Amino acid sequence: MAPMEEREHARHWRHPSLPGVDLLRARYVRRAFIRHTHRTFVIAGITSGVEVFDHGGSVERAGAGGLALINPDTPHTGHAGVPEGWTYGALYPDPGLVDAIAAETLGLRGAAGFRAPVVDDPEAVRMIGRVLRATDEGNALAADSLLRLTVARLLRRAGGARPRREIRSAGARLAERARETLSERLADPPTLEALATGLGVSPFALLRAFRERYGLPPHAWLTDARVRRALDLLDAGIGPAEAAVAVGFTDQPHLHRHFTRIVGVTPGAYQRERGVRRVRR
Repeated sequence: MAPMEEREHARHWRHPSLPGVDLLRARYVRRAFIRHTHRTFVIAGITSGVEVFDHGGSVERAGAGGLALINPDTPHTGHAGVPEGWTYGALYPDPGLVDAIAAETLGLRGAAGFRAPVVDDPEAVRMIGRVLRATDEGNALAADSLLRLTVARLLRRAGGARPRREIRSAGARLAERARETLSERLADPPTLEALATGLGVSPFALLRAFRERYGLPPHAWLTDARVRRALDLLDAGIGPAEAAVAVGFTDQPHLHRHFTRIVGVTPGAYQRERGVRRVRR
């Protein structure tokens, strides 16, 4: 019998008929996703097994026929909830697309979002599978139609206005200034002590403020931001080794390790499945 690791598989891709939507088909057994975020929505339909994930401080479980629904920029994790792991298909639509569907089908203006992180809806899970099959078959009309119908269905069941907390506290402003510094120094970040000293606070005060504002400590946010930037570079045709150094990882294996724990596939596989042509320098 093949080891569990060999039974894992994942494909992460885009299709020309669905601009602004990433697609994933995967089976994971031992894979554990570290706490991370996505710029897009996550709409993951579980076809077998169970996924467990931390979301907003609570532990959620999504089994066969259920969906994990995660709003953009929401920290979460992910791992198997049963020994056999979990199998799923997922859509990652850009916020603008979901907002447009919500405006047309629900009359909702502004930023749309999901109110519940787990919904039981076997038909929606099957619809996601049909979206993925339509892209495999090159059926652009079916893929686009089914995608919109799936998102609209889930918005009707669990959607609404995305919460927007206006945080004006001193701690929030402190965290935002720290984030700006880290964004500017992605490849050469300061130590926590240097960052805190530059902002006129203690390291622990900065840690508390940053975690409260972004749901991640500064070092975890930095890793997440580096992988996001690496995604952009890979999409632009930059090779994994060059992308790794550009975003501040020590080398390609360092990028590989963090990338797979957030995206679920290797940087090379990500580029290949999306048909990205490497830029020669």
